[in-house]
Amino acid sequence: MPTGEATIGPFFPPRYVDAGANDLTQFEDRKAQGEVIEIAGVVRQEDGAPLENLVVEIWQADAKGIYRHPADPRHRDADPRFFGWGRAATDREGRYAFRTVRPGALQGRARHINVMVMFSGLMRILKTTMFFPGEQANDADPVYQAVPKARRHFLVAREEAAGRYRFDLKLRGEHETPFFDD
Repeated sequence: MPTGEATIGPFFPPRYVDAGANDLTQFEDRKAQGEVIEIAGVVRQEDGAPLENLVVEIWQADAKGIYRHPADPRHRDADPRFFGWGRAATDREGRYAFRTVRPGALQGRARHINVMVMFSGLMRILKTTMFFPGEQANDADPVYQAVPKARRHFLVAREEAAGRYRFDLKLRGEHETPFFDD
């Protein structure tokens, strides 16, 4: 018997995410500037079960640390070949993956990638931030500092190989990913 939580949208059709929407390394058939990296992970619910057909979005600065958005005062200098936004849907095992470029650091911030999660049954969009391991600037980043020290490691991706990062997300319970209010 479905519960209210299980019947609240949004409901995403299986083809909600277009093929290639998870590859930020090219825009309009032109390759972005910067070091290409891969980010992959698994999204799990409280009991550890993977979530299928969950939508993960990322948005980030380009390799020079500039957002391609009018709110960034330097947006006119942004890489015109880097869109800065992508979307992936999770598979049956809850896996998602992105190809992107290593973002540059913005003034006063560590290198990071913003992550948004949407799934049927969620009452709101979940937002978090992925930081890179070994970055000295992480400790001074205001978003990183906003999370209790004992939970900050949940915001740091694991480097599995050169240029390949793992960033798992857990929506509730023990080891829950820290999510931020708007």
